[in-house]
Amino acid sequence: MTPPLFRVRRLRKEFAGNAVLRDVDAEIRRGEILGLIGENGAGKSTFMKILSGIYEPTSGTLELEGRPIAFDSPSDARRAGVSIVPQEFNLAKDLSVEENVFLGAELLKLRRVLDRTGMRVRTAQLLAELGANVSPQDRIEGLSAAQKQLVEVCKALAFDASLLILDEPTTMLTRREIDRLFALMRSLKARGMALVYVSHKLAEVKAICDRVMVLKDGELVREAPIAEIEPPEMARCMVGRELREIFPPKRKAVGPVVLEVRGLSSPGAFTDVSFTVREGEILGFAGLVGAGRTQIAEALMGLRPSSGVVRVGGKEARARDAKQAVRQGFGYLSEDRQGSGILTGFGIAENMTLVSLRDYASLPFVIDRDKEVAKARTWRDRFGIKASNLAAPLESLSGGNQQKVFLAKTLDPGPRVVMVDEPTRGVDVAAKQEIYRFLAELAAKGAAVVLISSELEEIIGMCDRVVVMREGRIVGELEGNHVEEREIMYMATGLRTGANA
Repeated sequence: MTPPLFRVRRLRKEFAGNAVLRDVDAEIRRGEILGLIGENGAGKSTFMKILSGIYEPTSGTLELEGRPIAFDSPSDARRAGVSIVPQEFNLAKDLSVEENVFLGAELLKLRRVLDRTGMRVRTAQLLAELGANVSPQDRIEGLSAAQKQLVEVCKALAFDASLLILDEPTTMLTRREIDRLFALMRSLKARGMALVYVSHKLAEVKAICDRVMVLKDGELVREAPIAEIEPPEMARCMVGRELREIFPPKRKAVGPVVLEVRGLSSPGAFTDVSFTVREGEILGFAGLVGAGRTQIAEALMGLRPSSGVVRVGGKEARARDAKQAVRQGFGYLSEDRQGSGILTGFGIAENMTLVSLRDYASLPFVIDRDKEVAKARTWRDRFGIKASNLAAPLESLSGGNQQKVFLAKTLDPGPRVVMVDEPTRGVDVAAKQEIYRFLAELAAKGAAVVLISSELEEIIGMCDRVVVMREGRIVGELEGNHVEEREIMYMATGLRTGANA
């Protein structure tokens, strides 16, 4: 019988005596897509980092085609045929797309001269396979988060890999881009490649995977062919309890207008945008990637030049920078968690108070650390952040727990207008449920909430009204029972123009 491509036996990983993987046995076979799911902190990231040479196991063995193997570095793993698409971007923003795709493994001609033409052609081929509207010569710093995600996929595919690990690869992608990626994954599978697909989107796991492994608290608690397990059972295995309604009930009562935007424009991003958000309301922004939704939030935060009228509570609130926007009552959770949201080398408490640091000053330039830690402890308990030590660097937390810290940082100044962009990116189904509840509670307490999301289920389940954008303009608005996927997509793709456009 042909051995599996990879086999791990009694794999264990400890950090400072704390076990995050506990004697896991698993097989990864050629020509299959293996789903790996679990709550944030279940051990998925650690498992992947061992397979890709980032971590060494505390104990246990790793076999490649029946032979024991040990990786001393990610380069070792890549030479053995392991490629990974990370959840967090690992791109050099000052370099071009093609330079990032081949960074550290550049193609060379004779006399060790860079083969720029070869790298450009190969990069263009990969981008075309993914349907990415990106040029190999584009600079990373000018790309959207979704485009950066596709560049990460290209990096992983640029070399002949036998195992491809994809960690939450669809969180920033449109439905069309996801379909392209899935078609490519099926093609790679047909060629005999082994793929590990890590996702919190259980419907996608069901749609693309052949087999699924469920980790909980570092242990393998379920393994099954995908035909034998449905998403509700996956969720129960992950969290150990029944998850009923993931979205909280919508509240119909709303108060006076808190945020008023009239004729807001930003060169090259969006034009003549007008909308209001009332006290206690959750307003959704939907549209395809590049429609201008994120850029509106950036303009309101003073992060990009704009013109127009902005009022919060009836008062002028055009901000020159983020610091002024916070003083005027704005809070912003950006879509790029590590790029512009948190400092992974800082401690948990330090991250939570970054925006509101002056509230913790006992004297000029002196921070009351006891007060800071006490408040951070309150946020930790409220959001269920899995961390016993608030001084621990954020990089030691799972992606979902990092997102909760980011949300705490956004809310710590007590904003009247809370703008959240892809708030559940990379978090598990239980953490999603918690974040939705927090947002509903914010609205219930009188905040005006703006939710920007590529997940239509999220928009439909959470929002009282939905503004739909296309190519930098508002093309319609939906409310109540009219907030449905078909209507949103008709407007976003230009097939229909809605009310108030």
